[in-house]
Amino acid sequence: MFTARSSRRWSFFLLTFSLLLWGSQARAEGLLGMLTDQLGVSQEQAAGGAGSLFQLAKSKLSDTDFSQVASAVPDMDSLLKAAPAVSSDAGASGGGLGGMAASMLGGGASKLAGMAGLADSFKSLGMDGGMVGKFVPVVLDYVQSSGGQQVMEMLKGVFM
Repeated sequence: MFTARSSRRWSFFLLTFSLLLWGSQARAEGLLGMLTDQLGVSQEQAAGGAGSLFQLAKSKLSDTDFSQVASAVPDMDSLLKAAPAVSSDAGASGGGLGGMAASMLGGGASKLAGMAGLADSFKSLGMDGGMVGKFVPVVLDYVQSSGGQQVMEMLKGVFM
């Protein structure tokens, strides 16, 4: 027999189950959804741009640190694959503006060269290089919500 109390329990159970189910789906589609909604980019641009950011993080972080970032982002492999291939001489290797800046600035120039490479990736996706600066806070917010403050700080260290 259903009583008011059992009805409330059942409603609570259904609500909890629905939120858990919705939450896992939101995490799976969350980052790309956030990027497309907040920045007005296409799904392809969102995936390629996020993938480019994560490619840079993968190249700068230790395997252990990057695995923590990857565990906070469902479908990390597909995002990494969505990142466009850019010429290696466009950034850190010494060619292009990123390489010139790296040679002039020394130590912290590796970040600058990496950011120049990101701008090239974004341009190949049909976005202005300035979109990198709009993607970073959205990605950091997402990683913080799904992986915690420590993981977000690791990733932030790559970009800033």
